Amino acid sequence: MAHGIEALNVYAGIAQIPVAALFTGRGLDEDRLTNLDMRRRSIGLPFEDPVTNAVNAAKPIVDALSPDERDAIEVLVTSTESGLDLSKSVTSYVHEYLGLSRHCRLLEVKQACYAATGTLQLAAGYLASGASPGAKALVIATDVALVDERAGYAEPATGHGAAAILLGGRPAVLELDLGAFGLYSYETLDSARPTPQFDIADVDRSLFAYLDCLTHSFADYRSRVEGADFRTAFAHLAMHTPFSGLVRAAHRKLMREESATAREIDADFERRVRPSLRFPSEVGNLCSGSVYLALASLLSTADIPAGARVGLYSYGSGCAAEFFSGVVDQDSAAAVRALDIAGRLERRRELTFEEYAALLPENLKALVPVQNRVIDVDRYAAYLPAGEALLVHTRTKDFHRTYEWR
Repeated sequence: MAHGIEALNVYAGIAQIPVAALFTGRGLDEDRLTNLDMRRRSIGLPFEDPVTNAVNAAKPIVDALSPDERDAIEVLVTSTESGLDLSKSVTSYVHEYLGLSRHCRLLEVKQACYAATGTLQLAAGYLASGASPGAKALVIATDVALVDERAGYAEPATGHGAAAILLGGRPAVLELDLGAFGLYSYETLDSARPTPQFDIADVDRSLFAYLDCLTHSFADYRSRVEGADFRTAFAHLAMHTPFSGLVRAAHRKLMREESATAREIDADFERRVRPSLRFPSEVGNLCSGSVYLALASLLSTADIPAGARVGLYSYGSGCAAEFFSGVVDQDSAAAVRALDIAGRLERRRELTFEEYAALLPENLKALVPVQNRVIDVDRYAAYLPAGEALLVHTRTKDFHRTYEWR
């Protein structure tokens, strides 16, 4: 029986700033914009946190299910670098506000930008085992950005939001090639979040690790999958996208290892990779949701033939990586396009640099554990989209967060 992704949705906030405006505001070298290859960057608001992002990404998927299908979700996992507590999981809040069955496994997982893929593979294996016939799993990669001027060139590339992935036995979006995967992991400190208010990054180390892990994880994939040629086995590619320039370098590296010429590499990039970069260029790095943002972009923008195999690469700092694959078709594209991710990205409110800078002090408090806090959502009412209910964080009382639909 086939297993894989039944539904996929992305929530990338309701505000954005043009990346060129952010470069100008920070006095960054605008010659570096070309390699970054980003147009806009999603910005969180003071009433958004990993819970609201997760719920707002998953709710359209859950709402489209029948009551029996909703009750079949017996595994709910949030993958996040933006945990709210050292014991209580983000998932417990998400479970409550999605209204899921109480007969459900709840987990929060962490492995930088790889965690959602690791969870997806473990959940898919559980579902395929038949241990609980008809069961579904909901995996939600959700994060907030903790960057300001201290982050340098990482600030314009860092995204905000969540990707929700429903797994089951009717994979309308992506049928996983079960058993077709390649792994590569080792310990390194290329980036980290040592406090709930600040990220650190060793950019050079991170870029090297990303490229190194791609080469070795694909080599491991090829050792498991007979005849797996990087140039011919995949109709399209979707990769973890910290920024598009790194994806281009990664594609070039593997193509050169396959003895491709420069002209072949450029043409192949435009055909197989470029469609996956449209949404990342509008959002920024969505952490462990990044590869699924790229997959959503691919299915929303490319001409997808029947039975097209997609190669996916997931990388997380620290580090862990996986190359895996699955099959999509025209119905996959239709299922993702029906959620109008592109339209919602277009409808985000555009911020000036001054508006963005004024939001940062409050945004950087999103993960700080405080006993009591009240968020004046009405102050930001103009940001809320008309005719669309969103979950917002309104207060914390005795360390317990509460949320409302607005």
